[in-house]
Amino acid sequence: FSLPAVTFVILLPCRWIGILALYTVHKGQFNCPGGGLLHSYLLVLLILLASIICALSALVYISMQGTISNPGPRKSLPKLLYTRLLLYLPEFIWAVVGAVWVSDSSVHCEKTVINVVIGTVIASWVIIIFTIIGVVIVFDPLGGKKTFYLTDSVNRNLESSQSGQLLYNVKNTATRVWEKRIRLLCCCIVQDDDHRVAFTSIAELFRTYFSDTDLVPSDIAAGLTLLHQEQDKMESCPKELEEVLCHSPSPLVTDDLDIELENAAHYMLFAAAAYGWPYYIYTNPFTALCKLNGDCCGNRPTDSDITGSDRHNFHFGSILKITGLQYRDFIHISFHNKIYEIPFFVALDHKKEAIVVAVRGTLSFEDILTDLSADCEDLTLEDVLENGFVHKGITQAANYIYRKLINDGILNQAFTIAPEYKLVIVGHSLGGGTASILAIMLRNSFPTLRCYAFSPPGGLLSKSLADYTKHFIVSVIVGKDLVARLSMPNMEDLKRRIVRIVANCNRPKYQILLRGCWYEVFGGDPDNFPTELDGRNQDALTQPLLAEESLMVHRSPSYNALEDESHSNSPPQYPHLYLPGKIIHIVEESSSRRLCSSDIKYMARWSNETVFSSILISPKMITDHMPDVVLKALNSLSQDHGVCISC
Repeated sequence: FSLPAVTFVILLPCRWIGILALYTVHKGQFNCPGGGLLHSYLLVLLILLASIICALSALVYISMQGTISNPGPRKSLPKLLYTRLLLYLPEFIWAVVGAVWVSDSSVHCEKTVINVVIGTVIASWVIIIFTIIGVVIVFDPLGGKKTFYLTDSVNRNLESSQSGQLLYNVKNTATRVWEKRIRLLCCCIVQDDDHRVAFTSIAELFRTYFSDTDLVPSDIAAGLTLLHQEQDKMESCPKELEEVLCHSPSPLVTDDLDIELENAAHYMLFAAAAYGWPYYIYTNPFTALCKLNGDCCGNRPTDSDITGSDRHNFHFGSILKITGLQYRDFIHISFHNKIYEIPFFVALDHKKEAIVVAVRGTLSFEDILTDLSADCEDLTLEDVLENGFVHKGITQAANYIYRKLINDGILNQAFTIAPEYKLVIVGHSLGGGTASILAIMLRNSFPTLRCYAFSPPGGLLSKSLADYTKHFIVSVIVGKDLVARLSMPNMEDLKRRIVRIVANCNRPKYQILLRGCWYEVFGGDPDNFPTELDGRNQDALTQPLLAEESLMVHRSPSYNALEDESHSNSPPQYPHLYLPGKIIHIVEESSSRRLCSSDIKYMARWSNETVFSSILISPKMITDHMPDVVLKALNSLSQDHGVCISC
């Protein structure tokens, strides 16, 4: 509460001083029609605002006491909070009185006075409306019901059907709350049976993930800030000689890497082109619209070549511009987009003599729902593997494209035109994950198939499937890309790290957040906040502290799985899933900033899935995922390789 309350404590005194000045200047001039009501309105408003400022000041002071895991010094905070909420009632009544006075046609006071009162009334209504919106957003309908999640109490009362029913009702309530939130966010899209099933599945995922902690968004922000600074301190430590030597590749591996980097740079253009006009305008903000308006209208494809909406031909025109292909090189283009059904195109790449299937990444609410449908399902391949776990939503998207390619004869048409060409499947982000699973499905029919997955989601394939794909899939990851590290076990690990570092920091939250903002904006040395972890031996660090336990309502099954690796007969709800294929990891080797640009030198190396078993906190965790950054890194490495060859 400290940071929001500080904002009001700064703004409200300014408003109070302005009203006081108005009242003082016009104190003897309230003889106009309606002036008596105005006099009473301003006087009561001054008293009301003074009371609100005092309540907020006390709220700021009390909320700054203690630490996140030590709420003792803040035990009087609920009373102050309810006092402030009660003051909203007279504030609302007085806002109505002010609105009535302003709208009264019989009032004939000075125009300056009327304008100031109008401004005061508007400010009152704005504050009330934003407060209502804020309460609706942050209010937790479950409230104290979370305590019924306590594992110990459930175990003690396991024989009681009443407690079992109570726990079941609380879980159902939590799922419904999350489902309503998701429906509200997706209110602008048409909702059918697939959407309803996805909403329920995603709500269950969020309920499972958030039900076992007692953290608010500001706690999470403080935890991420502390983790980033701790991570930067660890990265600044000099590496051991053995660690440096283990990353020194052999010449044969280096040659193979250079070839794959050159291919990846080429096919990344197709993966980026699948985004259509949003990507083209994003990368060419000043000239894109002019070029598209001038060139696209004359190259309209026939209706049989394209499915889905492409208003003004912008999507197709952007694909032509980005890839450099001609209209005749495209076999099929689909802009159709629903949940589990994502856009893609099939084109002939004469430079590499390949038939390219490019799958679009996340660009709509439907795509986000596909991403978040993170349940696992079995993928059985004849003559290859008996069982393998895959991401449910992405697998359904791959099934949709597979049916289009095979059942609609799109690949047959392509190989009829170019029978000697090889099949290459590419995609970025969601498209990279879909392309990987699609490649697995098509592998038996097309043994020479290759797949390039750029920044695919981390929680995609089980270990057996990930190992199988190393023969024909190459994944490209840049820097600290968040999406490549996203999986339910990694998210549970991040939650555990946040709980541990936040619970054991001995500083107030406002100090953590203010210092963190300064560090993110202006840099400097990472702060060395004292924690209860300091001075503890390694064995003791494996045991949770009392402060940490106070923030854990109970431990979810996936949270326990991180510490207890015992293999039971029943598989976990969210097993460990990995990136597909062989992994090329591109990192910044050095960077130099200029006035209007930055020159970054990249380095690439073969990596393995264990490198991406933990989420790294960094300002670049989002930007490293963007398709333009991936393409820039690949082009930089390809150019460096070309310079070396010419030398």
